[in-house]
Amino acid sequence: MKRIWQFAVLCLLLAALLVSPSIGCQFFSRQGVLNLWDTGPLTLDPAISADMSSHTYVMQIFSGLVRLDGELNMVPDIAESWEKSADGKTYTFHLRQGVKFHDGREVRAADFKYSWERACDPGTGSGTAVTYLGDIVGAKDMLAGEVGGISGVVAIGEYTLEVTIDAPKAYFLNKLAYPTAFVVDRDNVESGQSWWQDPNGTGPFKLKEWRPGQQLILERNQIYYGGLAKSEQIVFRFLAFSPMALYETEWIDIAPVSVNYIDQVSDETNPLHQELAVAPELSLYYIGFNTARPPFDDVNIRRAFCLAVNKEHIAKVILRDMINEADGILPPGMPGYDETLEGLAYSVEQAKELIAASKYGDVSNLPPITLTVDGYGNSIPAYLGAIMQQWQENLGVEVSVRQLETENFLYDLKQEKDEMFMLGWVADYPDPHNFLDILFYTGSENNIFEYSNPTLDALLDQAAIEQNGAVRLAKYQQAEQMVVDDAPCLPLFHGTNYVVVRWYVKGYELGPLGIPDLSKVYIDKG
Repeated sequence: MKRIWQFAVLCLLLAALLVSPSIGCQFFSRQGVLNLWDTGPLTLDPAISADMSSHTYVMQIFSGLVRLDGELNMVPDIAESWEKSADGKTYTFHLRQGVKFHDGREVRAADFKYSWERACDPGTGSGTAVTYLGDIVGAKDMLAGEVGGISGVVAIGEYTLEVTIDAPKAYFLNKLAYPTAFVVDRDNVESGQSWWQDPNGTGPFKLKEWRPGQQLILERNQIYYGGLAKSEQIVFRFLAFSPMALYETEWIDIAPVSVNYIDQVSDETNPLHQELAVAPELSLYYIGFNTARPPFDDVNIRRAFCLAVNKEHIAKVILRDMINEADGILPPGMPGYDETLEGLAYSVEQAKELIAASKYGDVSNLPPITLTVDGYGNSIPAYLGAIMQQWQENLGVEVSVRQLETENFLYDLKQEKDEMFMLGWVADYPDPHNFLDILFYTGSENNIFEYSNPTLDALLDQAAIEQNGAVRLAKYQQAEQMVVDDAPCLPLFHGTNYVVVRWYVKGYELGPLGIPDLSKVYIDKG
């Protein structure tokens, strides 16, 4: 599923300062209750959610026709089976009978049609519907306010849903595992604007309690159509302390590991080492360039800023090899990942030559440059400060920072961004389309770079409908090289998740998409 990782969370995980809470050592774990740390959701509306933190909860409370399992295979969810037409354009989904919302009402095919049309209703304000439902015939017309329904979605009887897309696309089914395609209860939605604060979902957990800024509690859905969740409750604690400090004082059972703790957890003689779990993540963290605004309207300037950063130094010295240096866009493990891709390697001399060759000629002619990030307090992580220092030392360019409030950052960035911005992207599904097309196609909702390359668009259009798998991936590799050469962003690194997990926590697996299946996690103290 698609997620944009918020900068503030990234800062905390990679560069959090050790803060020891004066809350005492109090042990809250008990049989059946899992205690976790988090920053809390921004929304629980599947049609609106576009950030990692919100997805963490939406994925537990709601569900859709299909889902990706731990190995990223497409498996049935509310749809028990489906068929695809010979031309690859029509999918017929057969829903399980007896699947119920949390309040006991049975889910019907018409509920999915309503949910998708609600997501595509301009009044809903979804920033994800065009990306994840836009391939369906009529969806874009509804998003444009031209029609009142999606013609390509038809409920045939109570338990059959027919979906027609505009062209055969290998990745389409994957998109239906994203929250925008989840089913919602019409009565619940129409109960008021704040309906999502008391959601009636279909997932393995129900929302029991939500105290913003304090905690959120999920409880087991006893009528869940799949295997019942193994934990009775999951308590997310929204505490303004380092999660590792909370872990050490036994307030939480699982914690992300920050750079400040990497020596401790890597030391085989330290008890924390035995509790360490490491999982690669299909992600890209990058600095984006606003190509519609000077000076990054000039490809030579964009390339120069990429060449002037010593990413190896950042990765090894500052981030302590907790991440993988990124040469391109696609992360290792993603189909189409190209080990032969030619990245923009560190070269101060070449960077200066590119600036001289640009329409600006010299750094003295560049306009002021500001980097947009999220967070509070004018603090930035060490790795970002080092990058800015390298631009100053290698190019003679001063870059200032402007923060947007975390709560609005992802949803306002497209309109509020300055000359540069810091973001991360975690894969929604294992297909290069999810990175290259969604991020860089002209006019894409997530093309925050304002980048446009008609040649790239034509190549991505070809790749989208190519039926030969090898040929298709080769086209995406060609597209990736084109993006790297055009430099709408500075790829920094591909993520790896480091977490510590208590010995009594069973079933916890953090997959490459970054969100674990919490229904399989439980406490067993023997």
